[in-house]
Amino acid sequence: MRDVDTSLLRKTGTTALLAVLLAVAQPAAAASIGVVAPQDGPYALLGQQILRGARAAVSAGDTLVPVAESCEQGSGQAVADKLRQAKVTVAIGFLCVETLSAALPKLKDAGIAAITVSVRSRILMEDAARYGWPFFRLGPVDGDEANTLAETILTRYQNRPIALVDDGTIYGRELTSAVRQKLEAGGIKPVFTDVFRPGQEQQLALVRRLVKAGATHVVVGGDRGDVAILARDAANDGAGLFFIGGDVMRAADRPIPLREGVLAVALPDYANLPQAEAAAAALRATGFEPDGYTLPAYAALQVASAAVKAADGKGSVAAVLPGLSVQTVIGQVQFRADHELTRNPFLLQQWTGSGFEVLGPPTQ
Repeated sequence: MRDVDTSLLRKTGTTALLAVLLAVAQPAAAASIGVVAPQDGPYALLGQQILRGARAAVSAGDTLVPVAESCEQGSGQAVADKLRQAKVTVAIGFLCVETLSAALPKLKDAGIAAITVSVRSRILMEDAARYGWPFFRLGPVDGDEANTLAETILTRYQNRPIALVDDGTIYGRELTSAVRQKLEAGGIKPVFTDVFRPGQEQQLALVRRLVKAGATHVVVGGDRGDVAILARDAANDGAGLFFIGGDVMRAADRPIPLREGVLAVALPDYANLPQAEAAAAALRATGFEPDGYTLPAYAALQVASAAVKAADGKGSVAAVLPGLSVQTVIGQVQFRADHELTRNPFLLQQWTGSGFEVLGPPTQ
């Protein structure tokens, strides 16, 4: 008490002074945060990334409570029980939809918010809204990839002849179908659509059909290897075609190297972002590469810790998360009222020969 200005006593009285002293002495709310991630089995590597990112981000005074995730149907109830017993108010991670679908009803009853870094299910979020489950998604939702692809065409290449081709897989077919619907709603009708056989040594016939149809920009619902072959064959045949792939383009550059200039709508390499520089360097100094879910988990921990502090004396974490803006290693994170991110995390990027580089907004 000797460091307190005694004039407060004269001005406000003993009761008011006591309130001031308590406010000054009260430390910021410490966070007890659950980290739900696989610790063994086929997803253990991904679980290690989540745990590593969370541990790297934890602040002094905060406590992490790791809870193993098996990703088996119905296993989420036991996960929720462990989180409740540990008296956490928020948990991050949640690699699998099987965990969340069973855990969320119990998490609601326990007042524990859940922030996933992985699950993209739109149906699960619709159920969360219907039943009031405290579920938040720190990542893309089904449809975000197609939305960014379509937006790219509509804003950058609206006057170019567009083609849509896919490899016949569920992913490829659904992606190009969703893009086509959005393009046609925006007044663009593709000049060419087709399904190709994936994994071929060459795609020259498809390239020539694209040229004959008058296409210049080709959206490909297929993996990186097929896009690389298409781009190679187009270049060798003198075809002026530009190829745009999806998030699966974030794969190994083999066996055919991807040609410079090929575009992809994908999640960025967070380790290359300026705001992640210090965290990435610190992780590398410990011998670990900040890949996969490492930095998203780091960001989720930052958001969870900030939410606990924001909720201190003001309500639940789930109540303060919508609208709370937090600067993280993956950029500014803010949730809408529907618990989705305010911004689509998929970005247009261009292959430079050594990596994908995020492109800025189109110039007028």
